[in-house]
Amino acid sequence: MLSIVILTHNSISFIDACLASVFSQRNKALEVIVVDNASCDGTTDLVKERYPRAMLIENRNNIGAAAARNQGIALSRGEWVCMLDCDTVLGEGFINRALCSIGSFSDRVGMIQPKILDSRGRKIYSCGIRLSSLRRFYDIGRGEHDNGQYDRAGHVFGACSAAALYKREMLEDIKEESGYFDERFFFLAEDVDLAWRARNKGWSCQFLNQLICCHRGNSSETGKRERRYLCLRNRYYLIIKNDTRTGFYKALFFFPLYDLPRLLFLLPIPDTIKAALEISAFCRLRRDEKAHV
Repeated sequence: MLSIVILTHNSISFIDACLASVFSQRNKALEVIVVDNASCDGTTDLVKERYPRAMLIENRNNIGAAAARNQGIALSRGEWVCMLDCDTVLGEGFINRALCSIGSFSDRVGMIQPKILDSRGRKIYSCGIRLSSLRRFYDIGRGEHDNGQYDRAGHVFGACSAAALYKREMLEDIKEESGYFDERFFFLAEDVDLAWRARNKGWSCQFLNQLICCHRGNSSETGKRERRYLCLRNRYYLIIKNDTRTGFYKALFFFPLYDLPRLLFLLPIPDTIKAALEISAFCRLRRDEKAHV
């Protein structure tokens, strides 16, 4: 069985198309779980009325993407879990192609990255996560016209959780006290953290170009200010948690060239101070955790 976990938050404009694409797949051995983060626009009523086969979790508060994904994973039963954002629409044959490919992988492939296109299906949204030497993370191919330049399967650093498949064995292997996805990230880069932890434990991610889906992006309409704050904070969370000592010192070497000018530019913004304080507290916490190992 394959489990599909879909996140919603005021998603009435998108969830119908998403669920329609899921339930139109020819493979019917699907478990579909919708985790709603306190929608107030009728999202949950639509799901109940039109898709009674879907298991619906209704959270009273917006607990964040990471925590909501963890709820769905905990309730799912499939050997693989397909994570979808509410504004993702699966292409025809997506599930069957995924299931047929899984059997050909090595035992240590724990993540599958589809080719994610934009909502019009013309430009690439993500062909996987890439982590640069500056410890910046990027969606491979983002914004490029899809001209077949990524039409070859291969390994990538990690999977973009807008549409990603995760092996349950891997999820259980890398689970922390803060969950499968680290709930301290709340939103943004929690998929990068999961991929990095998985790689540190010997798991890999496979890009499958024949798995096609479309994704709008930022359907939750998170404001620019909050996204900037979370991107800044969570990037340092990633490095503190997952990088090797060599990689950490390498990041410090590039700090005056990239991070310092960026921080000076953002310093007048109040959320920058908030992010810095939380990064400092997180660093102390990780130091204490390692001291007790």
